[in-house]
Amino acid sequence: MKSVEIVGFKRANLGKKASYDLRNEANVPCVLYGKGVSVHFYSPMILFRELIYTPNAYTVLLNIEGDEYNAILQAAQFHPVSDVLLHADFLLLDEAKPVKMNVPTRFVGVSPGVQQGGKLVVKLKKITVKALPKNLPDDIEIDISGLALGKTFKVRDIKTNNYEIVNNGVLPVCSIDIPRALKGKQDTTA
Repeated sequence: MKSVEIVGFKRANLGKKASYDLRNEANVPCVLYGKGVSVHFYSPMILFRELIYTPNAYTVLLNIEGDEYNAILQAAQFHPVSDVLLHADFLLLDEAKPVKMNVPTRFVGVSPGVQQGGKLVVKLKKITVKALPKNLPDDIEIDISGLALGKTFKVRDIKTNNYEIVNNGVLPVCSIDIPRALKGKQDTTA
């Protein structure tokens, strides 16, 4: 899995006032936790652009005043009106312990249903997987070359290797919808 580096600085003061002051200086209050580690730090807001505002999934190399940690972004809080990043939680990765993460889907192949005039409708853009950190995939490849008009590709149809899918197997990942113009043609031919 691809990785992004974020540089952080340990926080001397905790609390609402200190967090408010950090945000006014374009910094994000953060916390790293896991396996007996709890580090409160802050990082410049601009460094989160590649991690949060992207459809891709990344692990994070945290460099906090020279100490390096491999982690994943566990949670992010945003302002309800301005959508500014308010807080970020990171989970320390343990190479021997599986972790859950949302991974984007990538569609390959050409669907016969789309060639006949149907429309590919994506229902799940990300799928939750559980795996050891070394086995986390960059994306989940969905082959739509077998989807005809009106057919659906479900989570249970995904072939996995070295990871487990957490989502319910009956959830649709994508479907080929029949446009209204084609529905009219099918009704007249029947």
